[in-house]
Amino acid sequence: MTTSTREALLDPTGAAEGASDGALSPRPASLAGLTVGLLDNTKPNSTLLLDEIAADLKRDYGIGEIKHYVKDYFGTPVKDELFQQIVSEVDIVITAVGDCGSCSAATVADGIMFERAGIPAVSITSDSFAMSGRAMAEVQGFPGFVFVMVEHPVASLDTEHIRGRADQAVPEALRILGVTDLA
Repeated sequence: MTTSTREALLDPTGAAEGASDGALSPRPASLAGLTVGLLDNTKPNSTLLLDEIAADLKRDYGIGEIKHYVKDYFGTPVKDELFQQIVSEVDIVITAVGDCGSCSAATVADGIMFERAGIPAVSITSDSFAMSGRAMAEVQGFPGFVFVMVEHPVASLDTEHIRGRADQAVPEALRILGVTDLA
Protein backbone atom coordinates (compact mmCIF):
# COMPACT_ATOMS: atom_id res chain seq x y z
CA MET A 1 0.00 0.00 0.00
CA THR A 2 1.37 3.39 -0.97
CA THR A 3 0.91 6.51 1.03
CA SER A 4 0.65 9.77 -0.81
CA THR A 5 1.86 12.99 0.68
CA ARG A 6 0.60 16.37 -0.32
CA GLU A 7 3.02 19.00 -1.45
CA ALA A 8 2.36 22.60 -0.55
CA LEU A 9 1.88 24.79 -3.60
CA LEU A 10 3.50 28.17 -3.67
CA ASP A 11 1.60 31.19 -4.96
CA PRO A 12 3.82 32.59 -7.75
CA THR A 13 2.46 36.09 -7.16
CA GLY A 14 3.80 36.26 -3.61
CA ALA A 15 0.40 37.42 -2.41
CA ALA A 16 -0.74 34.47 -0.32
CA GLU A 17 -1.46 36.64 2.69
CA GLY A 18 -5.00 37.99 2.41
CA ALA A 19 -5.73 35.81 -0.62
CA SER A 20 -9.07 34.75 0.78
CA ASP A 21 -10.38 38.31 1.14
CA GLY A 22 -12.80 38.76 -1.74
CA ALA A 23 -14.63 41.85 -0.53
CA LEU A 24 -14.67 45.13 -2.39
CA SER A 25 -13.62 48.32 -0.65
CA PRO A 26 -16.35 50.91 0.05
CA ARG A 27 -17.58 52.55 -3.16
CA PRO A 28 -17.91 56.32 -3.67
CA ALA A 29 -21.36 57.74 -4.43
CA SER A 30 -19.71 60.38 -6.58
CA LEU A 31 -16.29 61.03 -8.12
CA ALA A 32 -16.55 64.77 -7.51
CA GLY A 33 -13.37 66.06 -5.89
CA LEU A 34 -11.73 62.64 -5.49
CA THR A 35 -8.03 62.12 -6.12
CA VAL A 36 -7.57 59.51 -8.82
CA GLY A 37 -4.38 57.52 -9.21
CA LEU A 38 -3.43 56.28 -12.65
CA LEU A 39 -1.09 53.29 -12.49
CA ASP A 40 0.68 52.83 -15.82
CA ASN A 41 2.29 49.43 -16.28
CA THR A 42 4.67 50.70 -19.05
CA LYS A 43 2.97 48.86 -21.91
CA PRO A 44 2.64 50.90 -25.12
CA ASN A 45 -0.41 53.19 -25.00
CA SER A 46 -1.04 52.67 -21.27
CA THR A 47 -0.31 56.32 -20.52
CA LEU A 48 -2.47 57.56 -23.37
CA LEU A 49 -5.39 55.29 -22.45
CA LEU A 50 -5.24 56.28 -18.78
CA ASP A 51 -4.97 59.99 -19.65
CA GLU A 52 -7.99 59.79 -21.97
CA ILE A 53 -10.06 58.06 -19.29
CA ALA A 54 -8.99 60.59 -16.65
CA ALA A 55 -9.85 63.50 -18.96
CA ASP A 56 -13.37 62.10 -19.40
CA LEU A 57 -13.79 61.60 -15.65
CA LYS A 58 -12.54 65.11 -14.91
CA ARG A 59 -14.74 66.74 -17.55
CA ASP A 60 -17.92 64.72 -16.97
CA TYR A 61 -17.73 63.57 -13.34
CA GLY A 62 -15.72 66.25 -11.55
CA ILE A 63 -12.76 64.23 -10.29
CA GLY A 64 -10.24 66.36 -8.45
CA GLU A 65 -6.54 65.77 -8.63
CA ILE A 66 -5.01 63.20 -10.97
CA LYS A 67 -1.81 61.49 -9.86
CA HIS A 68 0.33 59.49 -12.31
CA TYR A 69 2.37 56.48 -11.25
CA VAL A 70 4.48 54.10 -13.33
CA LYS A 71 5.36 50.51 -12.48
CA ASP A 72 8.88 49.35 -13.22
CA TYR A 73 7.73 46.18 -14.99
CA PHE A 74 4.39 45.26 -16.56
CA GLY A 75 4.49 41.53 -15.83
CA THR A 76 4.50 41.60 -12.03
CA PRO A 77 2.28 43.23 -9.42
CA VAL A 78 3.16 46.73 -8.24
CA LYS A 79 6.10 46.82 -5.83
CA ASP A 80 5.30 47.45 -2.18
CA GLU A 81 6.96 50.88 -1.90
CA LEU A 82 4.97 52.29 -4.84
CA PHE A 83 1.84 50.49 -3.65
CA GLN A 84 2.10 52.10 -0.20
CA GLN A 85 2.66 55.53 -1.76
CA ILE A 86 -0.41 55.20 -3.97
CA VAL A 87 -2.60 53.97 -1.10
CA SER A 88 -1.58 57.00 0.96
CA GLU A 89 -2.24 59.54 -1.82
CA VAL A 90 -5.42 58.60 -3.72
CA ASP A 91 -9.11 57.87 -3.26
CA ILE A 92 -9.45 55.52 -6.23
CA VAL A 93 -7.00 53.93 -8.66
CA ILE A 94 -7.18 52.92 -12.30
CA THR A 95 -4.51 50.55 -13.57
CA ALA A 96 -3.75 49.61 -17.18
CA VAL A 97 -3.17 48.03 -19.51
CA GLY A 98 -3.26 44.28 -19.71
CA ASP A 99 -2.82 43.37 -23.34
CA CYS A 100 -0.77 40.20 -22.96
CA GLY A 101 -0.92 37.25 -20.58
CA SER A 102 1.45 38.29 -17.81
CA CYS A 103 0.55 41.97 -17.88
CA SER A 104 -3.18 41.18 -17.74
CA ALA A 105 -2.65 38.96 -14.72
CA ALA A 106 -0.48 41.59 -13.03
CA THR A 107 -2.99 44.38 -13.79
CA VAL A 108 -5.77 42.36 -12.14
CA ALA A 109 -3.51 41.48 -9.19
CA ASP A 110 -2.81 45.20 -8.73
CA GLY A 111 -6.51 46.01 -8.64
CA ILE A 112 -7.18 43.29 -6.09
CA MET A 113 -4.33 44.54 -3.89
CA PHE A 114 -5.77 48.08 -3.91
CA GLU A 115 -9.26 46.79 -3.11
CA ARG A 116 -7.90 44.88 -0.13
CA ALA A 117 -6.15 48.07 1.04
CA GLY A 118 -9.48 49.94 0.98
CA ILE A 119 -8.96 51.77 -2.32
CA PRO A 120 -11.62 51.22 -4.99
CA ALA A 121 -9.83 50.03 -8.13
CA VAL A 122 -10.44 49.60 -11.83
CA SER A 123 -8.14 47.24 -13.71
CA ILE A 124 -8.16 47.43 -17.51
CA THR A 125 -7.20 44.55 -19.81
CA SER A 126 -7.91 43.77 -23.43
CA ASP A 127 -10.65 41.26 -24.12
CA SER A 128 -8.24 38.77 -25.70
CA PHE A 129 -6.56 38.28 -22.33
CA ALA A 130 -9.63 38.08 -20.12
CA MET A 131 -8.72 34.49 -19.27
CA SER A 132 -5.39 35.60 -17.75
CA GLY A 133 -7.15 38.22 -15.66
CA ARG A 134 -9.78 35.78 -14.45
CA ALA A 135 -7.15 33.17 -13.62
CA MET A 136 -5.26 35.71 -11.49
CA ALA A 137 -8.46 36.70 -9.70
CA GLU A 138 -9.02 33.03 -8.90
CA VAL A 139 -5.44 32.56 -7.65
CA GLN A 140 -5.85 35.66 -5.49
CA GLY A 141 -8.99 34.23 -3.88
CA PHE A 142 -11.19 36.87 -5.51
CA PRO A 143 -12.92 34.96 -8.36
CA GLY A 144 -15.67 37.57 -8.64
CA PHE A 145 -13.28 40.48 -9.18
CA VAL A 146 -14.65 42.47 -12.11
CA PHE A 147 -12.33 44.35 -14.42
CA VAL A 148 -12.74 46.39 -17.60
CA MET A 149 -12.09 44.60 -20.86
CA VAL A 150 -11.51 46.78 -23.91
CA GLU A 151 -11.24 45.52 -27.46
CA HIS A 152 -7.84 44.04 -28.36
CA PRO A 153 -5.34 45.35 -29.44
CA VAL A 154 -4.26 48.37 -27.44
CA ALA A 155 -0.49 48.65 -27.84
CA SER A 156 -0.44 49.12 -31.61
CA LEU A 157 -3.20 51.73 -31.91
CA ASP A 158 -3.07 55.38 -32.89
CA THR A 159 -4.50 58.18 -30.72
CA GLU A 160 -7.93 58.10 -32.38
CA HIS A 161 -8.37 54.39 -31.67
CA ILE A 162 -7.12 54.73 -28.10
CA ARG A 163 -9.81 57.39 -27.68
CA GLY A 164 -12.31 54.71 -28.73
CA ARG A 165 -10.93 52.29 -26.15
CA ALA A 166 -11.33 54.99 -23.49
CA ASP A 167 -14.94 55.47 -24.59
CA GLN A 168 -15.44 51.71 -24.03
CA ALA A 169 -13.75 51.79 -20.64
CA VAL A 170 -15.39 54.76 -18.92
CA PRO A 171 -18.95 53.35 -18.53
CA GLU A 172 -17.54 50.05 -17.26
CA ALA A 173 -15.21 51.85 -14.86
CA LEU A 174 -18.14 53.82 -13.45
CA ARG A 175 -20.13 50.61 -13.02
CA ILE A 176 -17.23 48.89 -11.26
CA LEU A 177 -16.75 51.88 -8.98
CA GLY A 178 -20.47 51.85 -8.17
CA VAL A 179 -20.82 55.54 -8.90
CA THR A 180 -24.45 56.49 -8.48
CA ASP A 181 -24.11 60.26 -9.02
CA LEU A 182 -23.54 60.32 -12.78
CA ALA A 183 -24.36 63.99 -13.29
